[in-house]
Amino acid sequence: MAFRQRKSLDAEVLFLRRQLALYVERGIKPRRIDIATRLSLMLLSRLFDWRSALIVVRPETLVRWHRTGFRFFWMWKSRAGRPPIPAELRELIRRMARENPLWGQERIANELRVKLGLRVSPRTVRKDLSKPSSGRPRGDQRWSTFLNNHAQGIVACDFFVTVTCGFRLLYVFVVMEHYSRRLIHCNVTAHPSALWTRQQLREALGYETRYQFLIHDRDSIFSAELDSSIGSFGLRVVKTPPRCPIANGICERVIGTIRRECLDWLIPFSEAHLRRILKSWIGHCNRGRPHMVLGPGVPDPPATISRSMPKSRHSLEDFDSVRSNAVLGGLHHEYSLAPV
Repeated sequence: MAFRQRKSLDAEVLFLRRQLALYVERGIKPRRIDIATRLSLMLLSRLFDWRSALIVVRPETLVRWHRTGFRFFWMWKSRAGRPPIPAELRELIRRMARENPLWGQERIANELRVKLGLRVSPRTVRKDLSKPSSGRPRGDQRWSTFLNNHAQGIVACDFFVTVTCGFRLLYVFVVMEHYSRRLIHCNVTAHPSALWTRQQLREALGYETRYQFLIHDRDSIFSAELDSSIGSFGLRVVKTPPRCPIANGICERVIGTIRRECLDWLIPFSEAHLRRILKSWIGHCNRGRPHMVLGPGVPDPPATISRSMPKSRHSLEDFDSVRSNAVLGGLHHEYSLAPV
């Protein structure tokens, strides 16, 4: 006893006093051992030989407490999942979801990554959405290998119709790039013809074109004279198979996006009004809307995106605020960082 260390003696004294504290008075059964008492006995027992000093429970019980404590400690240490994102970022996600009812979890995650430099998983965004949007499955593309190999030199065009508030039927002609998903031309007419379509293609492609292939369907508007005039530009016309719109699936998908994100929510009054609506939305689509197939990315990204990215993954401390620019009267919004 005389040669024992002072720390070991103090630990044994505290160990015994902790057990005595369980008795209210002599001869009465000790109180139930709580969690705090168990932890204190476990910690003190590591500083001396505790077997001769243990009275209130059996040695096997104290060993079981040790094992249970280590089990809970390693369960906490190896807990699965990522740490929660900051509260200000969760509030920003909810704000974007409120201001843009048409956006789903992937669109919000792409907007945060491309525009604000905040890398958040779509599954993380889904946790903060009140009602997760159910995405539609993509159809298979029969020409996927051809399109991937020649995407830089491919343009596609197609028509779709819309109705004004006076029940007037208007035709919208769209020309887009496959590689960048950029809409290079769009115009509206009430009386489409081969001559009018040829003029639109001339305006879209120009005489110094860098494209190799033009994809369109077998509509009668795309006449043989139109195809031959386009061939003089150095383009090869590729017609889709009959009754197979999926062969021009990328252009069809863009037309569907125009309907879902623009024309399904606005009613044009006239041909000029529809032309202004499409001009505003196409500017947003080319310069402000992230596209998942691009990484995500924007077809024509502004130069300020690469210069104004935060250093941290989830922090906005380097910036004063997040600016919001309304598109089409608030139907969509474009976000950018405002430096301090």
